Amino acid sequence: MPTHAEQLLSLLARTSFKLGQFKLSSGCTSDYYIDCRTTTLHAEGGRLTGEAILDLLNENRIQAEAVGGLTMGADPIVSNVATASAWRAQHHAGSPLIQGFLVRKAEKAHGTGRRIEGFCRAGASVIIVDDVCTTGASTINAIEAARDAGMTVAAVVCIVERQEADGRPAVEAAAKDAPFLSLFTAVQVRAEHVRQLQIAG
Repeated sequence: MPTHAEQLLSLLARTSFKLGQFKLSSGCTSDYYIDCRTTTLHAEGGRLTGEAILDLLNENRIQAEAVGGLTMGADPIVSNVATASAWRAQHHAGSPLIQGFLVRKAEKAHGTGRRIEGFCRAGASVIIVDDVCTTGASTINAIEAARDAGMTVAAVVCIVERQEADGRPAVEAAAKDAPFLSLFTAVQVRAEHVRQLQIAG
């Protein structure tokens, strides 16, 4: 039986990976684009995302009270991880519940004026998640917001790391002692995409 990560990789390669000429948010151009949201918002893809990230955290013995990230790439990831943790807690005694929070790009100009929505407690240990890490800017933004709120970052997780020269070093510098983990590299997703095309063609 394929693992959650293996099933997720197959779906990502089929639904989220595109070859062509694309301009990235960093301003650079690339011959491929990965839109993880078509997978993380997919019914089965969302389930696999939550399960695969929990598996990754367990493998690395990382525990936290909540998971969060910068809206909107992290939104479905956060929801899926929290929901998967609730399912595990219900079916496996001792499995921890992981709450969710979202980080706004700027503080609200109305209402409570908060930048973090959902779980937010000073001193809590949290995981920062993102879909694709290129320069790491959105991930770093979320790390800083969580710390500004008094929370402790236990780890940083992205679904796909593009392995750009400045991405990982920038995130690791911001994360400090917290490990930076990725489910896949862009090379892995690309290879699986090509493999599927060869089988289909």
